[in-house]
Amino acid sequence: MSLAVTLAKAQGVEEICLPSAGNAGISAAAYCKEAGIKCHVFLPETIPNEYKKATEKNSKNVYLSGKTISDAGKAMIKKKVNDWFDISTLKEPFRVEGKKTLGYEIAEQLGWRFPDVVVYETGGGTGLIGMWKAFDELETLGWLKSGKRPKMISCQSDGCAPIVQAYESDARHAKRVDNAATVASGLRVPQAVGDFMILEVVRDSGGVAMSAPEGDIPKWMQLANSKEGIAVCPETAVCLGVLDQLMGQGKIKPKDRVLVFNTGAAQKYPECVTAELPRIDMHQPIDWGNLAG
Repeated sequence: MSLAVTLAKAQGVEEICLPSAGNAGISAAAYCKEAGIKCHVFLPETIPNEYKKATEKNSKNVYLSGKTISDAGKAMIKKKVNDWFDISTLKEPFRVEGKKTLGYEIAEQLGWRFPDVVVYETGGGTGLIGMWKAFDELETLGWLKSGKRPKMISCQSDGCAPIVQAYESDARHAKRVDNAATVASGLRVPQAVGDFMILEVVRDSGGVAMSAPEGDIPKWMQLANSKEGIAVCPETAVCLGVLDQLMGQGKIKPKDRVLVFNTGAAQKYPECVTAELPRIDMHQPIDWGNLAG
């Protein structure tokens, strides 16, 4: 988002707009305030209050509409005027260019070698798309000690899994999911604009798109927090649920080098943090080869 706003500033943009499921709106508002750009953020009415308050800290132009980011996007289109610059997901190139940082940092921090598997939560999908573009560029530059690319795993909640459904039906595009429902607001994207690009990345990498049960999200959040000391967001909990399934099926081996991203803060989801969670005996070693063990 910082790159998108920086390039908008360089081109003389005075007002921008975007729909958001949470984090994008917060960061857009913050960067625009610093850049002196007026920012119009459209959020679904179901957005956790923590996200709304964080966005309003930096923008006076926050609008609530509908249940999903798609509904918020429709409201934005109705209200949009000609001089608002649309920085919605994949509506301009620079957010993907910024997302490439994920791919570069993977290679740099792992000694210019790729992991075997990248497990990534997928809403709009720019993370997967940006990483894959970075991998293309790294290979072209000849910076890699090992050129074998990771399998890209696209993870969604079974409460909203359009990419998973398209992958399983071997479709190029995903059908819109009606009545999308997941506490992981970043995954509450009924129909991604770049669905075909997400699916291409998954298939070209030899990966899969898979969903995890919505009801297991609190369990995985608590498990990661208790064993790793990291308060992961619900979106990342979905990734752990998918990883558990893939390991149980033998599609990911215990010896594989697996990278899971944490893309948000658990504190923004008080309904998950304060929920009654299963207790885990901290004195008993957990077998990460069988995450649910």
